[in-house]
Amino acid sequence: MRRDVEFSNAAGNRLVGRLEMPPGRVRAVALFAHCFTCTSNSHGARRISVALAAHGIATLAFDFTGLGKSEGHFADSHFAANVGDLVAAAGYLRDNVGAPAILVGHSLGGAAVIAAAEQIPETTAVVTIGAPFDPAHVLHQLGDQVARVRAEGQAEITIGGRPFEVSSAFLDAVEGHDQAGRLARLKRALLVMHAPTDATVGIENAGEIFTAAKHPKSFISLDGADHLLTQAGPAVYAAAMISAWVEPYLLPPLARDAPDEGHVRVTSTEAKFTSIVDSSGHSFLADEPIKAGGADLGPTPYDLLLSGLGTCTAMTIKLVADREKIPLDGVSVSLSHSRCHSEDCLATGEGRPKIEVIERAITLSGNLSEAQRARLLVIADKCPVHRTIESHPVIKTRLV
Repeated sequence: MRRDVEFSNAAGNRLVGRLEMPPGRVRAVALFAHCFTCTSNSHGARRISVALAAHGIATLAFDFTGLGKSEGHFADSHFAANVGDLVAAAGYLRDNVGAPAILVGHSLGGAAVIAAAEQIPETTAVVTIGAPFDPAHVLHQLGDQVARVRAEGQAEITIGGRPFEVSSAFLDAVEGHDQAGRLARLKRALLVMHAPTDATVGIENAGEIFTAAKHPKSFISLDGADHLLTQAGPAVYAAAMISAWVEPYLLPPLARDAPDEGHVRVTSTEAKFTSIVDSSGHSFLADEPIKAGGADLGPTPYDLLLSGLGTCTAMTIKLVADREKIPLDGVSVSLSHSRCHSEDCLATGEGRPKIEVIERAITLSGNLSEAQRARLLVIADKCPVHRTIESHPVIKTRLV
């Protein structure tokens, strides 16, 4: 669920952003810093924000001063100003959603979140994606235009085919930073993500960042990704890895924030089939396989149906085994779904209608007698989900 937000930075400029909210319980809050000359609508910012929301992490991506829909002039949008904008964005989140526990920075935004972390005390984890070790690395993108800016004090230059006003203050602001010192005293968990074939910011930058930081720190390779994360797959993969990696560094949700059991909300995304599922506060993605036109980013609807039956079967068998002192060590349930012709069915009607078939294979481990195995097999057919499926439930649909 997307919210357009506005807030002001220390200079009084109105900054505009997009807050991606999970469909259910908010597990954590993240702040995303976009790449140099990008906006909150860049491929990386948009795709990672949406995917993090799918994992229960509310994520704010906003336009730095002078970019996108935010006020101000790009000439004033130097590295220190970017850091100040991040601190202002953290203040907005703190007042309206919750202080950001996670800072995620893409490219130069990665260097910015390292610098901003010490000014956002609630942050427990920092993530860089394709980030340069030294903010001055961005000057490589300006090439021989740097000399003209130095000579004229401010000049219009071309970056990525677009014109920008760049001042000598911008050049000064990215030079002379002690990123090694910042990383050494970061005192936050650090995740470094980088594509080995990144042609804009070389992989050696990831090595320098990782070496300078103290533990806890981790590195994940974004194989096959380009610098701007223009393909959806690597961006969604990065978000999934961030969500899993950050879990130990988050405060546990309050028990009173947990929703009631049995409530599921499914929200579509910009992808063809990919959907965000919020199941009693636990968020994940559902999708279709690539051969069916999906992106294969999550289980299919029938996978989820079989998962419900399988987990309920295993839970019920274990519950009864514990209660009846049956020495069960473990249970494994394998399921498959198919449709077969019902020519042998008494109620075939006309033609050859198909019937739904779910095959369930149960493996019981432990020193069990044949009588105990037979008993637990009977119990499998009594699990609540099994009984619900066989009771032909009525589905009532209404338009909200």
